[in-house]
Order: sequence, then structure tokens, then C-alpha cells
Amino acid sequence: LEAKGKYIIKVCDGTACHVRKSEPIYHAIRDYLKLEGKQKTSANGLFTLETVACLGACGLAPVVTVNDQVHSKMTPELMIELLQKLEKEAEEEA
Repeated sequence: LEAKGKYIIKVCDGTACHVRKSEPIYHAIRDYLKLEGKQKTSANGLFTLETVACLGACGLAPVVTVNDQVHSKMTPELMIELLQKLEKEAEEEA
């Protein structure tokens, strides 16, 4: 059991998202957060990364949710920008 982060990131790996390259997005997140092995939560406790079978937004693929907010047509680059924005917001709140 591992504590969840402030931001729960779910990367869809359903058929439509997988075909439209959701896997590179997942790996970009893991690399950016420096997650190793089975680790799902970042060292700073801000982010928890999960994969899901389908988010039901196939027409918007590839899809990622952050705390149930849908982000459509994602790319690895857009995902890193989003993570940086969320980190900045968390810093400002602290």
C-alpha cells in the first residue's frame, strides 16, 4: 500500500488510446517523475501515476485524466508541460 499523491494521473491504455500512442506518454511521465520499478507515486508526494483500461473518451484519444479532469489528444510534450504547470501551482499554494 502506497500513499496517493495530490494529483492522480490516469493514462488510458484502451485500444483507441494505445493505437494513438498513449504508451510514450506513460513513459514520459515515469521518466519525468523519476519513478522506478513498481513505484507509482513521485518522491515529492505530488503525483501518482496509474494506467486504466479505458476512460470512455475514445474520440479524444490519447486521453489522460488528472484528478478526473480530462486532457485529450495528449502528447509526451504536452504532458510534461502539464506536469510542470501543476508543480508550479502546488508551489504557489504552499
